Amino acid sequence: MWKIKKIKKMIALLLAGVLLLTGCGGGAAKYGPVNKNGQQGVSKDGKLHLTFYFPVQVGGETAKLIENICNDFSKEHEDIVVDPIYTGNYDDTVTKIQTAIQGGTPPDVFVSLATQRFTMASTGMAMPLDELIEEDGEEGQAYINDFLDGFMEDSYVDGKIYSIPFQRSTMIVFYNKEMFQEAGLDPEQPPQTWDEMIDYAVKLTNKDHYGVGIALNSGSAQWGFTALALQNSENGENLATEDGFHVLFDTPGNVEALQMILDLQQKYKCMQPGIVQWTDLPTQFLAGQVGMIWHTTGNLANIKENADFEFGTAFLPAGKRQAAVTGGGNFYISNGLSKERQKAAWEFIKFATDTKRAAQWSLDTGYVPTRQSCYDTDMIKEYYKDFPQAKVAYEQIAISGCELTTYGVSEIWRVLNDHIQAAVTKDMTPEEALKEAQIQAEEILEEYE
Repeated sequence: MWKIKKIKKMIALLLAGVLLLTGCGGGAAKYGPVNKNGQQGVSKDGKLHLTFYFPVQVGGETAKLIENICNDFSKEHEDIVVDPIYTGNYDDTVTKIQTAIQGGTPPDVFVSLATQRFTMASTGMAMPLDELIEEDGEEGQAYINDFLDGFMEDSYVDGKIYSIPFQRSTMIVFYNKEMFQEAGLDPEQPPQTWDEMIDYAVKLTNKDHYGVGIALNSGSAQWGFTALALQNSENGENLATEDGFHVLFDTPGNVEALQMILDLQQKYKCMQPGIVQWTDLPTQFLAGQVGMIWHTTGNLANIKENADFEFGTAFLPAGKRQAAVTGGGNFYISNGLSKERQKAAWEFIKFATDTKRAAQWSLDTGYVPTRQSCYDTDMIKEYYKDFPQAKVAYEQIAISGCELTTYGVSEIWRVLNDHIQAAVTKDMTPEEALKEAQIQAEEILEEYE
């Protein structure tokens, strides 16, 4: 264990060293040639080019929409060009950012999971944004205050703001109203509790489709399980402490929650057996292979566009209490940039999260509008009036908590997800799986204290 810790610390120090080197000389990293005025990264066209890494984790035309935002910004800012680079899913994006940093060419701005905030801060991959906010004076503070508390709460590390909410979501229930009617269920009364969900799922299940789908694959299981933990803990505790140094995996409430998921598969046989894949659920739902799914509001536009049946949305059902989980990506600015590049990246972030643009982004994607002022716009008011399924996400934010967030979060996720899968495949009982996950996660987190 000591050797593993030492190796990890050496890697962290190496990464920090790369960041320092790329930031030397007033932040002059390898961003391209320097012109006669000392501006770095200015191309032959005389413009400052910003590199923007972005992931796409949901279906639809999200990548094209991102490109449109970048093009619109460049049209309004004639001296700055934002070059968007699609970097795969969120995990792929973190890997590519690390590779770029080690090569001395980090992206100027990037979107990564809000849950990566401790990692971004501790490794120096991202810079705190407080100074940029302060430089905007009252306008800067008003800008920050306008974001929904449920999204801003996971932008902070040690009291400093490291990221700005962008493509944010919450997990909700999507359900097929036609299947509800065929099963003798009221299509306007989705399940409110775990017991009701089990009852509904059993009634919905037949030879053609399962009643419910909840993702259990690595990289996604932790999101749904965070919701289950929030719903079934004694006092609303999450899966980790707020400081990111400890996990709370093996509580009685969490063991009970994992057993409930296994019962859906093994006892009631109303959920697909084995490891249910996150990316498969929307396709299965649209194909009529499952009556209810727990999934991101980021897929709302995709489902709305492609469903050939009437569907509804609802809050996640309650265990001991009703609760849900937030997720999705935030904007970060890479550490070690010149002041000029910092300011240009900051202007782009503010542009992309402008009230009207954030509202339009919600309409186009299904992600939740991140700013309170969005809900005062005519476009959101009309959208919710015409498509009330979308309003469920906003209403649920008030009872939502952050997705599992710790230092070294990717490794912690892997530990939890691997052990959830061990329980699914019957290699371990829920109690054994979560106890072992607790031990392994705490050993990993010791090095960060």
